[in-house]
Amino acid sequence: MKNRRAVLIFLTDLKFQNIQNIKIVLPPLDVQKKVASILSAIDDKIRVNEAINHNLQQQAQALYQKMFCSMSHPDWQNGVLSDIAVVVMGQSPDGKSYNEDGIGTVFYQGRAEFGTRFPTQRLFTTEPKRMAQENDVLISVRAPVGDLNVAKEDCCIGRGLGAVRSKDGHQSFVLYTMFALRSQLNVFNGEGTVFGSINRDSLNSLPVIIPPITEINKFEALVAPMDKAIRTNYDEICHLQSLRDALLPRLMSGEIDVSKVEL
Repeated sequence: MKNRRAVLIFLTDLKFQNIQNIKIVLPPLDVQKKVASILSAIDDKIRVNEAINHNLQQQAQALYQKMFCSMSHPDWQNGVLSDIAVVVMGQSPDGKSYNEDGIGTVFYQGRAEFGTRFPTQRLFTTEPKRMAQENDVLISVRAPVGDLNVAKEDCCIGRGLGAVRSKDGHQSFVLYTMFALRSQLNVFNGEGTVFGSINRDSLNSLPVIIPPITEINKFEALVAPMDKAIRTNYDEICHLQSLRDALLPRLMSGEIDVSKVEL
């Protein structure tokens, strides 16, 4: 964090004229074009993986709707979220324990770190309070209430988040149940207050349909492999992004001979 402040001070002190006068060394145009094509190939693969993940999640949500929401099942049990899941509400550690240097436990404060499926690591804490487990559903409990992500590792969660975990290992069923509850969760946004919020009791009491275990197992058998594929694709995206960012300066400086790179 000290390094970030130093960079900000440096950038603040820079004048526009000074920036204009900074000299940079550019490689020949043909090298620039080859660098662009290499990086473009990586970006294309990232976009393909993102599209696959979007499609897989849409398929999983459609399966949930078809299996559990499209028809009436009078013999199925009416319950509440606490019947199928454990809810853990976040608690922020002492601010003095925060760092951006990877020391301690990954810490997510709120939905600001949320991505399309998984949150982005930014902060760590040496004094974790409340923990979410890998694959828990992370839910924003402060405005906007109801945004969802999936924990990609055991992590500390701040007071802007809650974690929802299956009681019996049916985590895919719980995840897509939470997606299906979005309209109910939206009621808590600004209801009676300027800023929306939801507490643990309200989360636990959200009404859910509880299908027979045989139906839940069928859903898990279909969707759990899809969720696993989403995670694998996401990990590859992260690797490709790191590779791209590491390659750019080495390609531009000539440290890596672009003529020997095959696409």
